Amino acid sequence: MDAEEQARLRARQRERIGRWLMPLLIMGAALILWDRICVWNEIPPYILPRPWLVLTTLWADAAILLPALLVTLKITFLSLLLAVTGGVGLAVLFAQSRWVEMSLFPFAIILQVTPIVAIFPLINIYVDNQTAKLLLCAWIVAFFPILSNTTLGLNSVDRNLLDYFKLNGASRWQTLWHLRLPASMPYFLGGLKIAGGLALIGAVVAEFVAGAAGQESGLASRIIEAGYRLKIPRLFAALLLISLTGILIFITLSAISHLILRRWHESAIERER
Repeated sequence: MDAEEQARLRARQRERIGRWLMPLLIMGAALILWDRICVWNEIPPYILPRPWLVLTTLWADAAILLPALLVTLKITFLSLLLAVTGGVGLAVLFAQSRWVEMSLFPFAIILQVTPIVAIFPLINIYVDNQTAKLLLCAWIVAFFPILSNTTLGLNSVDRNLLDYFKLNGASRWQTLWHLRLPASMPYFLGGLKIAGGLALIGAVVAEFVAGAAGQESGLASRIIEAGYRLKIPRLFAALLLISLTGILIFITLSAISHLILRRWHESAIERER
């Protein structure tokens, strides 16, 4: 192995280590600064708790917070599943008919740009079931990235390949299955990573605006309850749990995307340095 190849390998190893080490160092420095600010300014825990108190509260209140997390996760993943099913299905329909796309796509944009807090009063009137209300709100938030990205991918196929399929007598559905869907996969996976985080945000926001309460409520109700009772360490612990869940969802979807694309798509193939 020559010197240039060794230097390239060392640079690649440093990049792999730095990709994880640098964020951890910055996060550690931020936590230390947070802790020191609380000590230097003698801030009481009911105003701003120290990081260690937040962690111990998360452990002590796990029996309260973890069941609430499961409720929020149920809404998150069900809404994401519905968003994927509806978004991909409608995008395929758009790709098959330009008239359908022109007719329906503006309504999808209206759903996207209208704040969910403005839509919820109508949902509250027309939907009786509490879970269905939360699910519908989270679905509205997560739906558009899937639809938009998948539609873009289906419409971004190489025109030369489309002409080649036509010359060989491929039907519309054969072209869709063997050309358009594989070509749209990177776009769909990009939209999925966005929608995963939005589904969690939508579930939490829906719980806030719905004012969900009781044993079967999610993390948002625990945050509201902690705020009313001035149990600020528990509030921060719930926020930490939501953040960690969002990070885990993003990492999982990114790993799935990499596994699907790593052997054939430029965005996931490791480039030579």
